[in-house]
Amino acid sequence: MQLMVTDLTRRALLKKALGTAILLPTAGMLSACASAERSMGQLSGTEAGDRIIGCSRTANGHYAVVVADLKGRPIHQIALPERGHGVAIQPGGVLAVAFARRPGAYMQAFYPATGERLPLRRADQNRHYYGHGAFSADGRYLFATEGVSTTSEGVIGVYDTTAGLQKVAEYTGFGIGPHEVVLADPDTLAIGVGGVHTFGREPLNLDSMQPALVYLDIQSGKAVEKAVLSDKRLSIRHLAVTDTGDIACGQQYRGLPEQTASLVHLHTRGGELRPLLADEEDWMRFNHYIASIASLDGYLLATSPRGNCYGIWREETGDLVDLQPLTDASGVAVSEGQWLVGSGAGKILTRTTLNPGRIDQSAVMWDNHWKLLFS
Repeated sequence: MQLMVTDLTRRALLKKALGTAILLPTAGMLSACASAERSMGQLSGTEAGDRIIGCSRTANGHYAVVVADLKGRPIHQIALPERGHGVAIQPGGVLAVAFARRPGAYMQAFYPATGERLPLRRADQNRHYYGHGAFSADGRYLFATEGVSTTSEGVIGVYDTTAGLQKVAEYTGFGIGPHEVVLADPDTLAIGVGGVHTFGREPLNLDSMQPALVYLDIQSGKAVEKAVLSDKRLSIRHLAVTDTGDIACGQQYRGLPEQTASLVHLHTRGGELRPLLADEEDWMRFNHYIASIASLDGYLLATSPRGNCYGIWREETGDLVDLQPLTDASGVAVSEGQWLVGSGAGKILTRTTLNPGRIDQSAVMWDNHWKLLFS
């Protein structure tokens, strides 16, 4: 395991800061944060409540990250220079960051309550973003999945919110092509390592992929656990923490078009990755790709924009209990005991495990992922 940092002083400062877990905003951030907090619940004259935050394609063919109510009605729209992918929300909801789609060249920080954006943060030289990030439990640090542009070597960039999102460290040595990162617990990151070396978006090493689910200790950046799949063509991409604290993994299958494999697995720390179950024809419906995952009351919902569908599984048994069509099924989140499922066609499905629910039509053409900002 190798920890790369800008210098030894920053390594010491980072370790000390992570150990004390205190959020210390700058004076400028305090002013902006106070303004944002005062605005919560009064956004654009709409009623207070949870908010959807996700990237989108605009009607004129441009890109944005959108803050919307639970019916998909836009409240704020922040322009993006290129297509976005995932979003990270700081605990407490004051700050959010949208990431470019891989291999991404930017991340865009903004205040969800006001729509005010911070200066665009471009990727460092010989680095690109993989489209996802997660904040530390105290909200001070942002962890972003990145790669070395020439090799796709995985990097977790560590950014300090109290220093204008300055990069203060890099964690590396855990694999090639990381995609999503989540906070498994306050001291541990879980990373979906896809294992794919690419030139742009073209894969170069499908015969030697080494995908894995890797856990990193936040203070040291060292790997503390690793789980692998027997089928090395299953690129681990998207993650979610379940209600029980397990990690759910959504895969992209890189095998032959006519082949099938389980595209969703569950992992309990100290155990093996457990596949969720479905018939071959059902897995074929997902077109080899899982985008977003969310856990609710012992069930797991996973979307597939490429398959124009979503599935629901019982976590305890791994059984598929429902499989439904949804055009360009994309982001999923949980609010007040219900799943909210988005669509690139603007639809928002609200449903429970047993009740198919309702569909609202939104003007927003949602991209693959959502985060929910709780009121």
